[in-house]
Amino acid sequence: MTPFLLGIGGGTASGKSTVADAVASALGSRCLHIHHDRYYHSLPVELRHQPLEYNFDHPDALETERLVGDLATLRAGRAAALPVYDFASHARSDTTERVSPHPVILVEGILVLSDPRLRSLLDRAVFVHAPSDVRLARRIRRDMAMRGRDAESVLTQYERTVRPMHLQYVEASQQYADVVLDGTSRLDGLVAQVLELLP
Repeated sequence: MTPFLLGIGGGTASGKSTVADAVASALGSRCLHIHHDRYYHSLPVELRHQPLEYNFDHPDALETERLVGDLATLRAGRAAALPVYDFASHARSDTTERVSPHPVILVEGILVLSDPRLRSLLDRAVFVHAPSDVRLARRIRRDMAMRGRDAESVLTQYERTVRPMHLQYVEASQQYADVVLDGTSRLDGLVAQVLELLP
């Protein structure tokens, strides 16, 4: 059976990762969940200690061409060696993770729907939307609680790269979604809407 490819995109802190995780959990062993984030290029050496100077939200920050190749390999029924990214050092690991095809392959990330090469492989596309003020508040809370950052650094990064890239690339990709979900709605209802897209 050819794997069914499902893409879930949306802005930072829109709720897309929460939805994707819940969908993957509901599908269990039927689903392979691939985060676009694992395809980040290694940060230039001169920026390793100044990661906030780097634009993580621009398409060029990610090796999407490799993701497209890996998805094509999996769709053809062959195992693929996925890259491993170390977020602590902001560098690509020398090791890879070998994965096999699953009935459902879920690909998630802010830029998943913005790349035409990637979109062409998807059987269904979902965009999770949330108002900008909600997303910013969520991002501040998340980064302070989970990444040990202060509110000022989160706001600086948001203004410098996150918001401009969202407006230029992420928001526009909403038009390619089969379904647009409200990221402020109940999670169980959102998951049910996504599961309805599957064969």
